[in-house]
Amino acid sequence: MAAVVNTGTDEESRLPYWEIVEPGVSIRLVQRLPDQTRGFFQARGFSVEDSELIAQGCVFQTVFKNISASSEPSTIEYNLRDWVVRAAGARRGLKTREDWQKEWSARKAPQPAQLAFEWSLLPTRQTYRPGDYNWGMMLFGLKPGTGFDLDVVWHQDGKQRTARLKAVRCAADVHLKPGDL
Repeated sequence: MAAVVNTGTDEESRLPYWEIVEPGVSIRLVQRLPDQTRGFFQARGFSVEDSELIAQGCVFQTVFKNISASSEPSTIEYNLRDWVVRAAGARRGLKTREDWQKEWSARKAPQPAQLAFEWSLLPTRQTYRPGDYNWGMMLFGLKPGTGFDLDVVWHQDGKQRTARLKAVRCAADVHLKPGDL
């Protein structure tokens, strides 16, 4: 059975989203504007230069849910290292919390900023029981406005499942006021 892929405008953020819904699992990516990201990370102690690096990296808020019914409970697991970004004819993996930790150490980012960044990201690996969910940011390392496909991989009751989100688009680097959305 192929996954249902939904797109639309997120009611809360009023920004575009892409979502996979399959029996037992829901995975939603919601655009974050570069300005939102700059403000968020500057407020957590990152320098203007470092917050710009993040803001220019195609950030999405990701919500991952185990929506399996109590009558058919499933355990869901994922590892972001299994996911593949397809853009401009190339394939590559995601930069995870662990990869970023090395970068921030090398850039000598303040420890409180590094901690805030780590906790803001979707965990690299996670297991969900029925009703569990989590959210966090994901950075795709693409320029604002870039389109890409994302191959999503998870394990459900020990079986590998995959789905592709097509024509996902990084938010443009536009300067809007919060009320402009």
